[in-house]
Amino acid sequence: VQLAESGGGLVQAGGSLRLSCAASGFESHNIGWFRQAPGKEREGVSCIGSSVNTTYYRDSVKGRFTISRDVAENTVYLQMTGLRPEDSAVYYCAARRGSVFTMCTRGTGMDNWGKGTLVTVSS
Repeated sequence: VQLAESGGGLVQAGGSLRLSCAASGFESHNIGWFRQAPGKEREGVSCIGSSVNTTYYRDSVKGRFTISRDVAENTVYLQMTGLRPEDSAVYYCAARRGSVFTMCTRGTGMDNWGKGTLVTVSS
């Protein structure tokens, strides 16, 4: 069982992208989106609980990104709008049980990571 991201690409600043994380087999896990830019540490972007009603966003994406979970399709989406060059990174999805807040802020203890999808925002 493996998480799989899709939906990355090249977009101009101000544009939008929707990332998808196929999460079959992780129905009881929280799913989070993390990103890592060249030369920078990986950071939690947004996470959603297995019950869907708990979400977390890092401050820099609040109001621009929306995480959602389609339980029937076992897919978690990250809708990104108002993209900025500083959003450019490889985006990974990950699965973990427990606190959504802890998952997204610590970024450790994941049960599974996807291989990542590249998002490039041009200025």
